[in-house]
Amino acid sequence: MTSRHHVAALEKGLQVLQCFSRLHPRLTLSEVSRLAGCTPASARRSLLTLQALGHVASDGKQFWTTPRCLLLANAYLASNPIPALAQPLLDGLAERTRESASLAQLIDTDVIVVARSTARRSLSVGLRIGSRLPVYCSSLGRVLLAGLPRDEAVARLHGMPRPRLTPHTVVGADAVVACVDNAARLGYATIDQELEMGVRSMAVPVFTRGGALVAGLSIAVRAERFEMAAFVETFLPALQRAQARLAAQLG
Repeated sequence: MTSRHHVAALEKGLQVLQCFSRLHPRLTLSEVSRLAGCTPASARRSLLTLQALGHVASDGKQFWTTPRCLLLANAYLASNPIPALAQPLLDGLAERTRESASLAQLIDTDVIVVARSTARRSLSVGLRIGSRLPVYCSSLGRVLLAGLPRDEAVARLHGMPRPRLTPHTVVGADAVVACVDNAARLGYATIDQELEMGVRSMAVPVFTRGGALVAGLSIAVRAERFEMAAFVETFLPALQRAQARLAAQLG
């Protein structure tokens, strides 16, 4: 039920802003309408308001975001201690392993990267702060689902779309639940080229000392460099040390 304090216009404006991405850097009015799931008239009002406020610009046909949007992201990064505490640990992890490390949190059917350190070996996924990954086929997503009450995790998985992103993507709801159960049992999750061909990743959950799940910590490698067993054996201890240090700092 919608609260009487709910501002539908604000909700729609935020939905419109979220339509822009690396895949959709510039959008027409009709494209925004389709992606936001609203009428063209509603999309137009939101876009023109955002343009007047300086959050989007337009050439009369297409719209794109402006640097002012970074003020919205900075509000989170500046006020939440988790990314700042995690960044030195991610930098150290990436430096020691020469691989890329990320910290992410759960949002609806995705995880969103809130801190990241990129090693010299680059991955084509091109993750950055603010990148979203599908929860059902990412190691971060599965380890965060494993930290939820099982009934809630199962309900989320059954209720979300699960497109096959590569030939290796596990898409069946029961099969993904089994992967999440395995992550809960082991204390970490792995994926093998399910999100992108040629990329393997592993993630661990981050809890406060009080037991609250706050994030997932991951590392990713090119598949040709490590078989999965060697990947886990080589990097899981370093990932777990970073996990323990961050949990201790979170209190």
